[in-house]
Amino acid sequence: MPRSTVQSASPVVPTPHIDDVTPAAAMPLGEVELSGSHLGPDGVGLPTVMVDGHAAHLLMSRPTRLAFRVPENVSTGQIEVRNPAGASNIVPLRIARELTASLHPVTSPAVSRSGMIYATISGSRGKQTPVSVVRVSPDGRGTPFVTGILNATGLAFNPVGDLFVTSRAEGVVYRVDPAGEFTVYAEGMGVATGAAFDGDGNLFVGDRSGTIFKINPERQIFVHATLEPSVAAYHIAVNKQGKLFVTGPTLSSNDAIWLVEPNGDTRAWYRGLGRPQGLALSREGDVYVAACLHGRRGVVRVRPSGEASLVLAGANLVGLAFSPLGTTILATNEAVYDVDLGVEGLELF
Repeated sequence: MPRSTVQSASPVVPTPHIDDVTPAAAMPLGEVELSGSHLGPDGVGLPTVMVDGHAAHLLMSRPTRLAFRVPENVSTGQIEVRNPAGASNIVPLRIARELTASLHPVTSPAVSRSGMIYATISGSRGKQTPVSVVRVSPDGRGTPFVTGILNATGLAFNPVGDLFVTSRAEGVVYRVDPAGEFTVYAEGMGVATGAAFDGDGNLFVGDRSGTIFKINPERQIFVHATLEPSVAAYHIAVNKQGKLFVTGPTLSSNDAIWLVEPNGDTRAWYRGLGRPQGLALSREGDVYVAACLHGRRGVVRVRPSGEASLVLAGANLVGLAFSPLGTTILATNEAVYDVDLGVEGLELF
């Protein structure tokens, strides 16, 4: 008698389910991780991650974890995972929106009280660019604002709303009027990079070779603190107590956020970041910094307790600022973005 053929049943493939998204925000091409169940290979192939209907590049797939790169052309960030059994639940991801490109920021942008954004076209050292500072409206319209500053670097507003710009090539700080015309405010600042005002109108400028200068409202200049030199730039933020938070990336993968007390005493406030750059403070006292944490690049939040976490995934970030309109402004080395992180920035004045 002929033998009957018994075909084995195909393995049951459970439907994937997403429990969490880390971080909850990303820039295009940022690396995001999902946690949940049935996110790994199904015996036939890898799952597919869809973001706003676009397939994302899969970086890692395990039963309870999945990592992917956000597609470049997405906006709303609706994520689902698909396998032969079907599609997962849909979860949101906040996607940063590009406002304007063709820039060259090297540190954080500055935002005025009306929400206008100022960023630099800094250029390589010693090379003059046609435009030094660009003004960007909240809806993304960019217009030239300042021309003629060589290697414009740090940007800061004083308590009355005047914009100040550092030139790392000249070691000069310039004051800029509402028409975009500038005058020298202070000279001899070395490789002048980061800049920030405190509530009393004192301007702090970082010379990346190792000095934080303090310029009082009478334009007297003092050496406020000394730090180890940076290979790139100093970046500075000030809290209501007049304490400075400073980053200056070195060649180490274990760099610090430095705390400088009002009397100039300096200590490592948090250590464990790769190439930390521009930073900003929230009303709650958290420090947000463009940096790498545990091998993942983006915006890192460091709480006063020392707890650090990645809150936005993104590459090539050089700084950030909080807008009074409620968004977070991000600067890469060639563009400016905005995103809603649900964070209120600290207001000093």
